[in-house]
Amino acid sequence: MNCFVTGVSGFVGANLVHELNAKGHRVRGLIRPASDTRGLAGADFERVEGDLADARFLTQAMRGCDWCFHVAASYYLWLPNYAPMYAANVEGTRTVLEIAASAGCSRIVYTSTVGCIGLPTAIDGAFIPTDERTPVSEAQMSNHYKRSKWRAEEVARQLAAQGLPIVIVNPSAPIGPRDAKPTPTGQVIVDFLNRKMPAFLDTGLNWVHVRDVARGHILAAEKGRIGERYILGNSTGNWTMRETLAALEEITGVPAPRFKVPYWIALAAAHVDEACARVTGKAPKAPLAGVRMARYKMFFDPAKAVRELGLPQTPPKQAFMDAIEWFRANGYAKA
Repeated sequence: MNCFVTGVSGFVGANLVHELNAKGHRVRGLIRPASDTRGLAGADFERVEGDLADARFLTQAMRGCDWCFHVAASYYLWLPNYAPMYAANVEGTRTVLEIAASAGCSRIVYTSTVGCIGLPTAIDGAFIPTDERTPVSEAQMSNHYKRSKWRAEEVARQLAAQGLPIVIVNPSAPIGPRDAKPTPTGQVIVDFLNRKMPAFLDTGLNWVHVRDVARGHILAAEKGRIGERYILGNSTGNWTMRETLAALEEITGVPAPRFKVPYWIALAAAHVDEACARVTGKAPKAPLAGVRMARYKMFFDPAKAVRELGLPQTPPKQAFMDAIEWFRANGYAKA
């Protein structure tokens, strides 16, 4: 297949290009001129430079493509002005999906986030992972990033209902190689390796190998039902932060932090950090959005993707080992 991929320099996008190569597909990748391309080292793709807002350019760039993967997104937990993020994530998504359909793409895969899935609540002290059927609304989107992605997913669902061949995927917390930026989840590993994590917040995430996420995109194009959404996660990857740090200690031998920061202290520090950011214009190290999200156990059930798509389930420990190996080999952390 001839594939058009947006966001190829990102963590998921770069791994998707490599997996498409491995499957024998041809790739045309949208990239910005100044993008960090370390994650694309060794990948075979046709590079096209442009912007999501340029409809004329996108129309030309997608000509002759069979599949479109819209992976690109503006991801920030703090900005002095959120309008550009909404423009990129919502209107940019509408532009890409509509043009992909006009270009004749037989499958269009839109990359959303588990941030658009309802969060679990505690039942007798235990958190039951949620799935695609869990009731949720925009009112539960607690920050601008999640709200912009929710609205973008709404656009995707509406266009699918109109007959566009769109499948939605919702990755959880991917880890693994080629996290060049690195992402916030990758930064957790880098900080741990460099012993820059003196304490932790009591949160929980669903960890998934980024390779499985990339393959999940391809499986969604091959087998996904139009208009449906699929959680790309791992059934054994619902770990608290304490469990995550214990696994990292076991793998690396680096002692895990023992002190758990009370939520109210982290929240107060974030308020002060953001107050300073409004004065200086520099992004806070601990944005309120991140601290508020950390209050919840973000546990999810990928059974639908496993059942309908055949989503691989690489053990999370292997995903951490692969991430550590890549970060050390590329100079992010001490050997």
